[in-house]
Amino acid sequence: MLVEQIWTGNAYCNFHYLIACPETNHALVIDPLEYAQCLDRAKERGWTITQIVNTHEHGDHIGGNKPMKQATGAKLLAPAGANIAGVDHRLSAGDVITVGTSVTLRVLDTPGHTMTHISLLADTDPSHLFCGDTLFNAGAGNCHNGGHTETLYQTFMEQLAPLPDTTWVHPGHDYLINNLNFALDREPDNQAARALLEQVFDQAPNQPLVTTLGQEKQINPFFRLDSPSLVTELRKVYPDLPNLPQPQTVFVKLRELRNRW
Repeated sequence: MLVEQIWTGNAYCNFHYLIACPETNHALVIDPLEYAQCLDRAKERGWTITQIVNTHEHGDHIGGNKPMKQATGAKLLAPAGANIAGVDHRLSAGDVITVGTSVTLRVLDTPGHTMTHISLLADTDPSHLFCGDTLFNAGAGNCHNGGHTETLYQTFMEQLAPLPDTTWVHPGHDYLINNLNFALDREPDNQAARALLEQVFDQAPNQPLVTTLGQEKQINPFFRLDSPSLVTELRKVYPDLPNLPQPQTVFVKLRELRNRW
C-alpha cells in the first residue's frame, strides 16, 4: 500500500490522502476538497484515481467531489445516511473497500463529529487509520455542527482506543500545534506533549509529523481522561466536578473548553 498525504495550505488546514495499489497504480482519494492538488499528485506518481471516499458530509470534505468525478470518472463512496449528492455506493461499518489488487480498507463507524461519520482502517503492519474529523493529532473533532459529544466519547473508547498503538493516525486537518497548546493548558506537566510541541513548532507544513495511536495516548487529552493533573486543572473551571469524575464527564467538559479555547 502506498500513501500520499497532501497538505493543502488552505484556510481549513485540510489534509487529503491518496492510497494506491503498487501493482496496478489504481488509487483512492479521501475527502478531496482541493481536487486539483490531488489530481496533480496522482499524475506525478503515475496513479489513476478510481475511487473517492468521503468520511462525512461537511462541505470542506465533499466540495471537490463533482469536479473530481468529472476529471476521473471515479466512483464516489460515502457513509450511509450522509447528506451527500452523487454517491455511487453507501458505506457501513464492516464494509471492505478494495483498491487495485493489493489494498483493502475496512470501514469503521465513527460517529460523534457528525452522526454519519466513517473512518478507514488499513489492517497492514503497522496499520493506518484515516479518521477524517473524528480524531486529530492531539485533539478530537468538534460536535457543534450535527454531532454529539457523548457519542464521540463512545467512538474514542470503543472504536479507537482498542486499535494497536503502532497504528499511524491520518486526520482530516492539521491542528497539531493549537491542540498541543490546549493539551498543555489542561495538563501542564505532560512532558511528552511539551517535547512534541518543541519538535514540531517550526516544522515544514508540507512535511508534517505523522503520529501513532500510542503517541496520541501520551499527548492527547481526550485519551488521558484519568490524568490527575488534567482533572485538577479541569476542576478549576468546573468546581462542582467530583474528585473522581467519570471519564465521559471529563471528555465532555474538555470538548466544551476546546470549543471556546
